[in-house]
Amino acid sequence: MKGMHILAYTLVIIGAVNWGLVGFFQFDVVAAILGDMTGAARVIYGLVGLAAIWEVVTHKNNCKVCGGMKSSAGGTNPAL
Repeated sequence: MKGMHILAYTLVIIGAVNWGLVGFFQFDVVAAILGDMTGAARVIYGLVGLAAIWEVVTHKNNCKVCGGMKSSAGGTNPAL
């Protein structure tokens, strides 16, 4: 599962950076590399979307803060 988390997290970062570039500079890296809404571009966009869903669903198990860590006093993490 760690490998899936790393892959999904990487795809989410790529998607976020791409959207930032689109928002600030009107430059779509995926479209520039693969073409505007080609089959390959659609696959990349789809994978980024699925990766985001995966990260949302599995976040609690992967996150060191939200994953139920116990404090030294034996309770739950007070930072939550």
